[in-house]
Amino acid sequence: MRHPHPIVFALFVATSLVFSSVGTAQPPNIVWIIPDDMSAHFGCYGETAIETPNVDALAASGVQFDNAFVTAPVCSTCRSAFITGMYQTSIGAHHHRSGRGTVKIKLPDDVAMVPKLFQDAGYHTSISGWPINGKLGKTDYNFEWDKSIYDSADWSDRKPGRPFFAQIQTQGGKLRGKDAKGWNNVAAKARKRFGSATSIESVTLPPYYPNHPDIVRDWAAYLDSVRLTDAMVGEVIAKLEEQGVRENTLVLFMTDHGISHGRGKQFLYDEGLHVPLILSGPGIEPGTIRDDLVEHIDIAALSLAAAGIPIPETMQAKDVLSDDYQAREAAFAARDRCDETVDHIRSVRTKQFKYIRNFLPNRPYLQPCAYKDAKSILIALRQWHDEGKLDANQELIFRQTRPAEELYDLESDPHELQNLANDPAHAAELQSLRNRLDHWMETTGDQGRQPESAEQFESDMEVYLNTLRERATPEHLQTVESNIELMKRWASEGK
Repeated sequence: MRHPHPIVFALFVATSLVFSSVGTAQPPNIVWIIPDDMSAHFGCYGETAIETPNVDALAASGVQFDNAFVTAPVCSTCRSAFITGMYQTSIGAHHHRSGRGTVKIKLPDDVAMVPKLFQDAGYHTSISGWPINGKLGKTDYNFEWDKSIYDSADWSDRKPGRPFFAQIQTQGGKLRGKDAKGWNNVAAKARKRFGSATSIESVTLPPYYPNHPDIVRDWAAYLDSVRLTDAMVGEVIAKLEEQGVRENTLVLFMTDHGISHGRGKQFLYDEGLHVPLILSGPGIEPGTIRDDLVEHIDIAALSLAAAGIPIPETMQAKDVLSDDYQAREAAFAARDRCDETVDHIRSVRTKQFKYIRNFLPNRPYLQPCAYKDAKSILIALRQWHDEGKLDANQELIFRQTRPAEELYDLESDPHELQNLANDPAHAAELQSLRNRLDHWMETTGDQGRQPESAEQFESDMEVYLNTLRERATPEHLQTVESNIELMKRWASEGK
Protein backbone atom coordinates (compact mmCIF):
# COMPACT_ATOMS: atom_id res chain seq x y z
CA MET A 1 0.00 0.00 0.00
CA ARG A 2 1.33 3.44 -0.95
CA HIS A 3 1.40 6.15 1.70
CA PRO A 4 1.33 9.80 0.62
CA HIS A 5 3.92 12.20 1.95
CA PRO A 6 2.67 13.54 5.34
CA ILE A 7 2.71 17.19 4.24
CA VAL A 8 0.94 16.44 0.97
CA PHE A 9 -1.62 14.27 2.76
CA ALA A 10 -2.30 17.04 5.27
CA LEU A 11 -2.87 19.45 2.40
CA PHE A 12 -5.21 16.93 0.78
CA VAL A 13 -7.23 16.66 3.99
CA ALA A 14 -7.33 20.44 4.34
CA THR A 15 -8.45 20.79 0.75
CA SER A 16 -11.17 18.21 1.31
CA LEU A 17 -12.44 20.17 4.28
CA VAL A 18 -12.51 23.36 2.23
CA PHE A 19 -14.51 21.70 -0.51
CA SER A 20 -16.85 20.19 2.07
CA SER A 21 -17.48 23.61 3.54
CA VAL A 22 -18.85 24.85 0.21
CA GLY A 23 -21.04 21.84 -0.33
CA THR A 24 -18.69 19.64 -2.38
CA ALA A 25 -18.01 16.22 -0.92
CA GLN A 26 -14.45 15.94 -2.21
CA PRO A 27 -11.81 17.65 -4.31
CA PRO A 28 -12.58 17.65 -8.04
CA ASN A 29 -11.75 14.75 -10.29
CA ILE A 30 -9.42 15.57 -13.17
CA VAL A 31 -9.76 13.97 -16.63
CA TRP A 32 -7.34 14.58 -19.48
CA ILE A 33 -8.45 13.60 -22.99
CA ILE A 34 -5.47 13.75 -25.33
CA PRO A 35 -5.69 12.46 -28.92
CA ASP A 36 -2.64 11.99 -31.17
CA ASP A 37 -1.67 14.00 -34.24
CA MET A 38 -4.52 16.48 -34.46
CA SER A 39 -4.70 20.22 -34.96
CA ALA A 40 -7.56 22.50 -33.92
CA HIS A 41 -9.95 21.39 -36.68
CA PHE A 42 -13.13 21.60 -34.60
CA GLY A 43 -16.21 23.70 -35.13
CA CYS A 44 -15.51 25.88 -32.11
CA TYR A 45 -12.12 26.71 -33.65
CA GLY A 46 -13.63 27.65 -37.00
CA GLU A 47 -13.67 24.35 -38.92
CA THR A 48 -16.67 24.32 -41.30
CA ALA A 49 -16.16 21.15 -43.38
CA ILE A 50 -17.38 18.88 -40.56
CA GLU A 51 -19.47 19.06 -37.42
CA THR A 52 -17.97 18.43 -33.98
CA PRO A 53 -20.88 18.83 -31.56
CA ASN A 54 -19.30 17.24 -28.51
CA VAL A 55 -16.06 19.22 -28.44
CA ASP A 56 -18.05 22.35 -29.30
CA ALA A 57 -20.40 21.68 -26.37
CA LEU A 58 -17.42 21.11 -24.07
CA ALA A 59 -16.01 24.48 -25.12
CA ALA A 60 -19.37 26.18 -24.62
CA SER A 61 -19.56 24.79 -21.09
CA GLY A 62 -16.10 26.02 -20.13
CA VAL A 63 -13.07 27.91 -21.41
CA GLN A 64 -11.52 27.62 -24.87
CA PHE A 65 -7.91 28.69 -25.40
CA ASP A 66 -7.37 29.95 -28.94
CA ASN A 67 -3.60 30.31 -28.64
CA ALA A 68 -2.37 27.07 -27.06
CA PHE A 69 0.91 25.66 -28.35
CA VAL A 70 2.93 22.53 -27.66
CA THR A 71 6.59 22.86 -26.80
CA ALA A 72 7.48 19.91 -29.04
CA PRO A 73 5.79 18.80 -32.29
CA VAL A 74 6.20 15.05 -31.78
CA CYS A 75 4.56 12.72 -29.29
CA SER A 76 7.20 11.37 -26.90
CA THR A 77 8.93 14.71 -26.32
CA CYS A 78 5.59 16.49 -25.96
CA ARG A 79 4.30 13.88 -23.53
CA SER A 80 7.51 13.92 -21.51
CA ALA A 81 6.98 17.66 -21.11
CA PHE A 82 3.32 17.78 -20.09
CA ILE A 83 3.58 14.86 -17.66
CA THR A 84 6.26 16.77 -15.72
CA GLY A 85 5.22 20.36 -16.40
CA MET A 86 8.75 20.94 -17.71
CA TYR A 87 10.26 21.84 -21.06
CA GLN A 88 11.56 18.64 -22.60
CA THR A 89 14.82 20.44 -23.31
CA SER A 90 15.31 21.16 -19.60
CA ILE A 91 14.99 17.53 -18.50
CA GLY A 92 16.96 15.86 -21.30
CA ALA A 93 13.88 14.35 -22.95
CA HIS A 94 14.07 16.35 -26.18
CA HIS A 95 15.00 13.56 -28.61
CA HIS A 96 12.04 11.50 -29.81
CA ARG A 97 11.87 7.97 -28.37
CA SER A 98 15.11 8.38 -26.46
CA GLY A 99 16.37 6.63 -23.34
CA ARG A 100 14.84 3.31 -24.42
CA GLY A 101 18.10 1.38 -24.78
CA THR A 102 21.15 0.73 -22.63
CA VAL A 103 21.79 4.45 -22.15
CA LYS A 104 19.00 5.64 -19.85
CA ILE A 105 17.62 9.08 -19.12
CA LYS A 106 16.73 9.95 -15.54
CA LEU A 107 14.61 12.84 -14.37
CA PRO A 108 16.33 15.48 -12.23
CA ASP A 109 15.80 14.90 -8.52
CA ASP A 110 13.59 17.97 -8.18
CA VAL A 111 11.22 16.98 -11.01
CA ALA A 112 8.16 14.86 -10.21
CA MET A 113 5.63 13.29 -12.56
CA VAL A 114 2.12 14.71 -12.31
CA PRO A 115 0.38 11.34 -11.67
CA LYS A 116 2.74 10.73 -8.74
CA LEU A 117 1.84 14.09 -7.22
CA PHE A 118 -1.85 13.26 -7.54
CA GLN A 119 -1.31 9.79 -6.12
CA ASP A 120 0.61 11.15 -3.14
CA ALA A 121 -2.30 13.53 -2.49
CA GLY A 122 -4.73 10.63 -2.20
CA TYR A 123 -6.06 10.50 -5.75
CA HIS A 124 -6.67 7.34 -7.75
CA THR A 125 -4.61 7.60 -10.96
CA SER A 126 -5.34 5.88 -14.25
CA ILE A 127 -4.32 5.98 -17.90
CA SER A 128 -6.15 4.26 -20.72
CA GLY A 129 -7.14 4.30 -24.33
CA TRP A 130 -10.78 4.47 -25.43
CA PRO A 131 -12.83 2.42 -25.07
CA ILE A 132 -11.21 1.37 -21.82
CA ASN A 133 -10.01 -2.23 -22.14
CA GLY A 134 -8.06 -2.90 -18.96
CA LYS A 135 -4.69 -2.00 -20.48
CA LEU A 136 -2.64 1.05 -19.63
CA GLY A 137 -2.84 3.74 -22.30
CA LYS A 138 -0.07 5.48 -24.22
CA THR A 139 2.71 6.99 -22.13
CA ASP A 140 5.78 7.28 -24.39
CA TYR A 141 7.93 9.10 -21.84
CA ASN A 142 11.60 9.60 -22.69
CA PHE A 143 12.96 8.79 -19.25
CA GLU A 144 12.86 6.04 -16.69
CA TRP A 145 9.66 5.95 -14.67
CA ASP A 146 7.76 3.63 -12.38
CA LYS A 147 4.45 2.23 -13.70
CA SER A 148 3.13 2.19 -10.15
CA ILE A 149 2.31 5.90 -10.53
CA TYR A 150 -0.85 4.59 -12.24
CA ASP A 151 -3.20 2.65 -10.00
CA SER A 152 -5.08 1.12 -12.91
CA ALA A 153 -6.39 1.63 -16.44
CA ASP A 154 -9.87 2.72 -15.31
CA TRP A 155 -10.98 5.38 -12.85
CA SER A 156 -13.96 3.13 -12.02
CA ASP A 157 -11.54 0.85 -10.14
CA ARG A 158 -11.10 3.39 -7.34
CA LYS A 159 -12.46 2.96 -3.85
CA PRO A 160 -15.81 4.68 -3.21
CA GLY A 161 -15.45 8.39 -2.58
CA ARG A 162 -11.84 8.59 -3.71
CA PRO A 163 -11.15 11.42 -6.21
CA PHE A 164 -9.45 10.41 -9.45
CA PHE A 165 -6.98 11.73 -12.00
CA ALA A 166 -7.57 9.96 -15.31
CA GLN A 167 -5.67 10.26 -18.59
CA ILE A 168 -7.40 9.06 -21.75
CA GLN A 169 -5.02 8.73 -24.68
CA THR A 170 -6.56 8.10 -28.09
CA GLN A 171 -5.36 7.63 -31.66
CA GLY A 172 -6.82 10.86 -33.00
CA GLY A 173 -5.28 11.69 -36.37
CA LYS A 174 -3.53 8.33 -36.48
CA LEU A 175 -6.92 6.73 -37.16
CA ARG A 176 -6.52 7.66 -40.83
CA GLY A 177 -3.38 5.59 -41.27
CA LYS A 178 -0.76 6.37 -43.88
CA ASP A 179 -2.32 5.31 -47.19
CA ALA A 180 -5.51 4.28 -49.00
CA LYS A 181 -6.01 1.30 -46.72
CA GLY A 182 -6.21 3.60 -43.70
CA TRP A 183 -8.34 6.17 -45.51
CA ASN A 184 -10.87 3.51 -46.49
CA ASN A 185 -10.92 2.11 -42.97
CA VAL A 186 -11.63 5.44 -41.28
CA ALA A 187 -14.24 6.31 -43.92
CA ALA A 188 -16.01 3.02 -43.22
CA LYS A 189 -16.02 3.79 -39.50
CA ALA A 190 -17.45 7.24 -40.20
CA ARG A 191 -20.22 5.81 -42.40
CA LYS A 192 -21.11 3.29 -39.72
CA ARG A 193 -21.10 5.90 -36.96
CA PHE A 194 -22.52 8.96 -38.72
CA GLY A 195 -24.12 7.63 -41.89
CA SER A 196 -21.59 9.27 -44.19
CA ALA A 197 -17.89 9.87 -44.69
CA THR A 198 -16.36 13.30 -45.30
CA SER A 199 -16.44 14.08 -49.00
CA ILE A 200 -13.35 15.17 -50.88
CA GLU A 201 -15.40 18.09 -52.24
CA SER A 202 -15.58 19.55 -48.75
CA VAL A 203 -11.80 19.62 -48.33
CA THR A 204 -9.95 22.94 -48.46
CA LEU A 205 -6.20 22.51 -48.11
CA PRO A 206 -3.75 25.06 -46.74
CA PRO A 207 -2.02 26.91 -49.60
CA TYR A 208 1.27 25.12 -49.03
CA TYR A 209 -0.24 21.76 -50.06
CA PRO A 210 -1.28 20.96 -53.65
CA ASN A 211 -4.62 19.45 -54.62
CA HIS A 212 -3.05 16.10 -55.39
CA PRO A 213 -5.79 13.43 -55.25
CA ASP A 214 -4.00 11.49 -52.52
CA ILE A 215 -3.47 14.57 -50.37
CA VAL A 216 -7.11 15.55 -50.69
CA ARG A 217 -8.26 12.02 -49.84
CA ASP A 218 -5.94 11.92 -46.86
CA TRP A 219 -7.29 15.25 -45.57
CA ALA A 220 -10.86 14.00 -45.89
CA ALA A 221 -9.87 10.90 -43.92
CA TYR A 222 -8.19 13.12 -41.34
CA LEU A 223 -11.43 15.08 -40.92
CA ASP A 224 -13.24 11.79 -40.36
CA SER A 225 -10.72 11.02 -37.64
CA VAL A 226 -11.63 14.37 -36.08
CA ARG A 227 -15.33 13.42 -36.21
CA LEU A 228 -14.64 10.06 -34.57
CA THR A 229 -12.54 11.76 -31.91
CA ASP A 230 -15.38 14.17 -31.25
CA ALA A 231 -17.76 11.23 -30.79
CA MET A 232 -15.30 9.68 -28.37
CA VAL A 233 -15.30 12.87 -26.30
CA GLY A 234 -19.07 12.57 -26.11
CA GLU A 235 -18.76 9.01 -24.82
CA VAL A 236 -16.35 10.05 -22.08
CA ILE A 237 -18.67 12.82 -20.94
CA ALA A 238 -21.62 10.40 -21.01
CA LYS A 239 -19.75 7.94 -18.79
CA LEU A 240 -18.94 10.66 -16.28
CA GLU A 241 -22.59 11.69 -16.24
CA GLU A 242 -23.81 8.11 -15.85
CA GLN A 243 -21.57 7.69 -12.84
CA GLY A 244 -22.81 10.94 -11.33
CA VAL A 245 -19.37 12.59 -11.21
CA ARG A 246 -19.47 15.01 -14.15
CA GLU A 247 -20.37 18.09 -12.10
CA ASN A 248 -17.32 17.62 -9.89
CA THR A 249 -14.91 16.73 -12.69
CA LEU A 250 -12.55 19.08 -14.51
CA VAL A 251 -12.40 17.79 -18.10
CA LEU A 252 -9.42 18.86 -20.17
CA PHE A 253 -9.27 18.31 -23.94
CA MET A 254 -5.99 18.82 -25.78
CA THR A 255 -4.05 17.09 -28.56
CA ASP A 256 -0.42 16.06 -28.26
CA HIS A 257 0.63 18.13 -31.32
CA GLY A 258 -0.64 19.12 -34.73
CA ILE A 259 -1.59 17.04 -37.76
CA SER A 260 1.02 14.65 -39.12
CA HIS A 261 1.76 16.20 -42.50
CA GLY A 262 4.57 17.74 -44.55
CA ARG A 263 4.83 21.00 -42.58
CA GLY A 264 2.95 19.84 -39.49
CA LYS A 265 4.23 17.18 -37.09
CA GLN A 266 7.97 17.47 -36.47
CA PHE A 267 8.14 21.10 -37.63
CA LEU A 268 7.84 24.36 -35.71
CA TYR A 269 5.26 25.98 -37.94
CA ASP A 270 1.85 26.52 -36.38
CA GLU A 271 0.46 23.45 -38.16
CA GLY A 272 2.71 21.35 -35.93
CA LEU A 273 2.49 23.44 -32.75
CA HIS A 274 -1.00 24.91 -32.48
CA VAL A 275 -3.41 22.66 -30.59
CA PRO A 276 -6.91 22.88 -29.14
CA LEU A 277 -7.13 23.33 -25.39
CA ILE A 278 -10.51 23.28 -23.66
CA LEU A 279 -11.34 23.09 -19.95
CA SER A 280 -14.76 22.46 -18.46
CA GLY A 281 -15.68 21.81 -14.86
CA PRO A 282 -16.26 23.26 -11.41
CA GLY A 283 -15.34 26.89 -11.00
CA ILE A 284 -14.90 27.58 -14.73
CA GLU A 285 -17.16 30.18 -16.29
CA PRO A 286 -19.03 28.72 -19.30
CA GLY A 287 -18.60 30.28 -22.71
CA THR A 288 -15.18 31.77 -21.96
CA ILE A 289 -12.71 32.27 -24.81
CA ARG A 290 -9.13 33.27 -24.08
CA ASP A 291 -6.65 34.45 -26.67
CA ASP A 292 -3.55 34.78 -24.49
CA LEU A 293 -0.59 32.52 -25.24
CA VAL A 294 -0.38 29.31 -23.22
CA GLU A 295 1.96 26.34 -23.49
CA HIS A 296 0.82 22.75 -23.31
CA ILE A 297 2.95 22.08 -20.24
CA ASP A 298 0.63 24.42 -18.34
CA ILE A 299 -1.93 21.62 -18.03
CA ALA A 300 0.29 20.13 -15.31
CA ALA A 301 0.16 23.21 -13.10
CA LEU A 302 -3.50 24.09 -13.63
CA SER A 303 -4.59 20.50 -12.89
CA LEU A 304 -2.62 20.32 -9.65
CA ALA A 305 -3.94 23.70 -8.57
CA ALA A 306 -7.53 22.73 -9.34
CA ALA A 307 -7.09 19.75 -7.01
CA GLY A 308 -5.55 21.86 -4.27
CA ILE A 309 -2.16 20.16 -4.69
CA PRO A 310 0.88 22.44 -4.34
CA ILE A 311 2.69 23.16 -7.61
CA PRO A 312 6.40 22.32 -7.23
CA GLU A 313 8.47 25.49 -7.11
CA THR A 314 10.76 24.21 -9.86
CA MET A 315 7.91 23.39 -12.26
CA GLN A 316 8.03 25.54 -15.40
CA ALA A 317 4.31 25.13 -16.13
CA LYS A 318 1.99 27.92 -14.99
CA ASP A 319 -1.48 27.78 -13.50
CA VAL A 320 -3.27 29.73 -16.22
CA LEU A 321 -6.48 29.72 -14.15
CA SER A 322 -5.07 31.40 -11.05
CA ASP A 323 -6.26 34.85 -10.03
CA ASP A 324 -2.70 36.20 -10.03
CA TYR A 325 -1.65 34.55 -13.30
CA GLN A 326 0.49 36.77 -15.49
CA ALA A 327 0.01 35.93 -19.15
CA ARG A 328 2.96 34.65 -21.12
CA GLU A 329 4.42 37.11 -23.60
CA ALA A 330 5.73 34.29 -25.78
CA ALA A 331 5.52 30.55 -26.38
CA PHE A 332 8.62 28.46 -27.06
CA ALA A 333 9.17 25.20 -28.90
CA ALA A 334 11.95 22.83 -29.87
CA ARG A 335 12.45 20.05 -32.37
CA ASP A 336 15.37 17.64 -32.09
CA ARG A 337 16.01 14.11 -33.36
CA CYS A 338 12.87 12.30 -34.50
CA ASP A 339 13.47 8.56 -34.86
CA GLU A 340 16.66 8.32 -36.96
CA THR A 341 16.46 11.86 -38.35
CA VAL A 342 18.75 14.32 -36.57
CA ASP A 343 17.61 17.93 -36.41
CA HIS A 344 17.96 20.95 -34.15
CA ILE A 345 15.38 23.74 -34.39
CA ARG A 346 14.09 26.26 -31.85
CA SER A 347 11.30 28.82 -32.03
CA VAL A 348 9.66 31.62 -30.11
CA ARG A 349 6.19 32.92 -30.91
CA THR A 350 4.45 36.08 -29.78
CA LYS A 351 0.92 37.04 -30.73
CA GLN A 352 2.14 38.61 -33.98
CA PHE A 353 5.53 37.12 -34.85
CA LYS A 354 7.19 33.71 -35.07
CA TYR A 355 10.98 33.38 -35.01
CA ILE A 356 12.58 30.06 -35.96
CA ARG A 357 16.27 29.24 -35.71
CA ASN A 358 17.65 26.39 -37.79
CA PHE A 359 20.87 25.18 -36.20
CA LEU A 360 21.53 22.80 -39.12
CA PRO A 361 20.89 25.12 -42.09
CA ASN A 362 22.87 23.04 -44.56
CA ARG A 363 20.40 20.18 -44.36
CA PRO A 364 17.24 19.98 -46.47
CA TYR A 365 13.85 20.74 -44.95
CA LEU A 366 12.58 17.27 -45.79
CA GLN A 367 15.45 15.24 -44.47
CA PRO A 368 15.11 11.50 -45.02
CA CYS A 369 12.78 10.09 -42.35
CA ALA A 370 11.42 6.61 -42.92
CA TYR A 371 8.34 7.21 -40.79
CA LYS A 372 7.16 10.25 -42.74
CA ASP A 373 8.48 9.16 -46.13
CA ALA A 374 6.30 6.03 -46.03
CA LYS A 375 3.15 8.15 -45.92
CA SER A 376 1.23 8.51 -49.18
CA ILE A 377 0.99 12.26 -48.68
CA LEU A 378 4.78 12.62 -48.67
CA ILE A 379 5.06 10.33 -51.68
CA ALA A 380 2.48 12.51 -53.46
CA LEU A 381 4.31 15.71 -52.58
CA ARG A 382 7.59 14.32 -53.89
CA GLN A 383 5.89 13.06 -57.04
CA TRP A 384 4.46 16.46 -57.97
CA HIS A 385 7.73 18.15 -56.99
CA ASP A 386 9.61 15.91 -59.40
CA GLU A 387 7.01 16.61 -62.09
CA GLY A 388 7.20 20.38 -61.59
CA LYS A 389 3.56 20.67 -60.55
CA LEU A 390 4.05 22.62 -57.30
CA ASP A 391 3.77 26.39 -56.98
CA ALA A 392 6.31 28.53 -55.14
CA ASN A 393 4.63 28.15 -51.74
CA GLN A 394 4.34 24.38 -52.11
CA GLU A 395 8.02 24.14 -53.10
CA LEU A 396 9.23 25.75 -49.88
CA ILE A 397 9.71 22.46 -48.03
CA PHE A 398 11.77 21.06 -50.90
CA ARG A 399 14.63 23.53 -50.45
CA GLN A 400 17.90 21.68 -50.02
CA THR A 401 19.19 24.16 -47.47
CA ARG A 402 17.46 26.34 -44.91
CA PRO A 403 17.89 29.92 -43.81
CA ALA A 404 19.58 30.09 -40.43
CA GLU A 405 16.69 32.25 -39.25
CA GLU A 406 13.04 32.56 -40.19
CA LEU A 407 10.71 35.38 -39.18
CA TYR A 408 6.99 35.52 -39.93
CA ASP A 409 4.34 38.17 -39.36
CA LEU A 410 1.47 35.92 -38.33
CA GLU A 411 -1.15 38.63 -38.68
CA SER A 412 -0.48 39.20 -42.37
CA ASP A 413 0.98 35.76 -43.11
CA PRO A 414 -0.73 33.13 -40.91
CA HIS A 415 0.54 30.27 -43.09
CA GLU A 416 4.20 31.29 -42.51
CA LEU A 417 5.19 31.56 -46.15
CA GLN A 418 7.04 34.88 -46.35
CA ASN A 419 10.33 34.86 -44.44
CA LEU A 420 11.07 38.39 -43.21
CA ALA A 421 14.39 37.61 -41.51
CA ASN A 422 16.35 39.58 -44.13
CA ASP A 423 13.87 42.46 -44.36
CA PRO A 424 15.49 45.63 -42.92
CA ALA A 425 12.04 46.87 -41.90
CA HIS A 426 11.82 43.99 -39.40
CA ALA A 427 15.40 44.10 -38.11
CA ALA A 428 14.36 45.33 -34.67
CA GLU A 429 11.74 42.59 -34.24
CA LEU A 430 14.23 39.97 -35.44
CA GLN A 431 16.82 41.08 -32.88
CA SER A 432 14.24 41.20 -30.09
CA LEU A 433 13.06 37.63 -30.74
CA ARG A 434 16.60 36.42 -31.28
CA ASN A 435 17.50 37.74 -27.83
CA ARG A 436 14.34 36.31 -26.30
CA LEU A 437 15.11 32.84 -27.64
CA ASP A 438 18.73 33.02 -26.45
CA HIS A 439 17.52 34.01 -22.98
CA TRP A 440 15.03 31.13 -22.88
CA MET A 441 17.61 28.54 -23.91
CA GLU A 442 20.04 29.83 -21.32
CA THR A 443 17.68 30.24 -18.36
CA THR A 444 15.83 26.95 -18.92
CA GLY A 445 19.04 24.95 -19.35
CA ASP A 446 18.34 23.78 -22.90
CA GLN A 447 20.24 20.48 -23.07
CA GLY A 448 19.95 20.48 -26.85
CA ARG A 449 22.65 23.12 -27.04
CA GLN A 450 25.08 20.21 -27.11
CA PRO A 451 24.77 17.48 -29.79
CA GLU A 452 23.39 14.15 -28.75
CA SER A 453 26.21 11.83 -27.69
CA ALA A 454 27.22 9.04 -30.05
CA GLU A 455 26.48 6.56 -27.26
CA GLN A 456 22.92 7.84 -26.80
CA PHE A 457 22.25 7.82 -30.54
CA GLU A 458 23.61 4.30 -30.99
CA SER A 459 21.68 3.02 -27.99
CA ASP A 460 18.37 4.45 -29.18
CA MET A 461 18.90 3.39 -32.78
CA GLU A 462 19.52 -0.20 -31.72
CA VAL A 463 16.18 -0.30 -29.94
CA TYR A 464 14.49 1.28 -32.96
CA LEU A 465 16.07 -1.21 -35.37
CA ASN A 466 15.22 -4.18 -33.17
CA THR A 467 11.58 -3.09 -33.16
CA LEU A 468 11.58 -2.78 -36.94
CA ARG A 469 13.24 -6.17 -37.35
CA GLU A 470 10.22 -7.70 -35.65
CA ARG A 471 7.47 -5.95 -37.62
CA ALA A 472 8.73 -3.89 -40.57
CA THR A 473 9.31 -4.94 -44.15
CA PRO A 474 12.92 -5.58 -45.20
CA GLU A 475 12.69 -2.52 -47.46
CA HIS A 476 11.60 -0.23 -44.62
CA LEU A 477 14.31 -1.61 -42.34
CA GLN A 478 16.93 -1.04 -45.02
CA THR A 479 15.72 2.54 -45.47
CA VAL A 480 16.12 3.28 -41.78
CA GLU A 481 19.59 1.71 -41.71
CA SER A 482 20.59 3.81 -44.70
CA ASN A 483 19.22 6.96 -43.09
CA ILE A 484 21.17 6.28 -39.89
CA GLU A 485 24.40 6.03 -41.85
CA LEU A 486 23.54 9.25 -43.69
CA MET A 487 22.98 11.07 -40.39
CA LYS A 488 26.39 9.91 -39.19
CA ARG A 489 28.05 11.01 -42.42
CA TRP A 490 26.43 14.44 -42.40
CA ALA A 491 27.47 14.93 -38.77
CA SER A 492 31.08 13.99 -39.57
CA GLU A 493 31.02 16.49 -42.43
CA GLY A 494 29.72 19.23 -40.15
CA LYS A 495 26.51 19.45 -42.17
